[in-house]
Amino acid sequence: MKCPVCHKDNDKVVDTRMSDDGCIIRRRRECCNCGKRFTTFERIELTSMQVVKKDGHRVAFDREKLRRGLERACWKRPVSGDQITTLIAQVEGDINSTFYAEVSSRFIGEQVMQYLRDLDKVAYVRFASVYRHFSDPREFAQELDTMLTNTKDDIPPNKSHKNFKK
Repeated sequence: MKCPVCHKDNDKVVDTRMSDDGCIIRRRRECCNCGKRFTTFERIELTSMQVVKKDGHRVAFDREKLRRGLERACWKRPVSGDQITTLIAQVEGDINSTFYAEVSSRFIGEQVMQYLRDLDKVAYVRFASVYRHFSDPREFAQELDTMLTNTKDDIPPNKSHKNFKK
């Protein structure tokens, strides 16, 4: 592996960890030339999956495009890069266990929203607003109402509310 700093091909692995689902191996490496440390990830390379878009055209599945969308949804939220990587691996696992060569963009979006909803509700609403193409605030409010109705028990009471009791 070439060092991203000095570009020499001389490093050693100082730490190896598996992701939560066991599909990705994270390796921490140290360059023997300059001493800088960097991280690499290993994952199984599966057959090229095609994504069928709403209009019917097909494109190659691009995990980096998915990552960019998730990073935008999780911007300034308490969601780590490792959590995003794990979420992507979960979605890829769902795709590969359910489909062989083609998957609909709708399936991918719904899976992402399912995992995001459990991870961070604000990121979920952000992603849903883009994915579902909300065109006015009522659609946004309706999605919030649906989410709040389904997760009423998960939300702590607002301490500033006048009916809050200790």
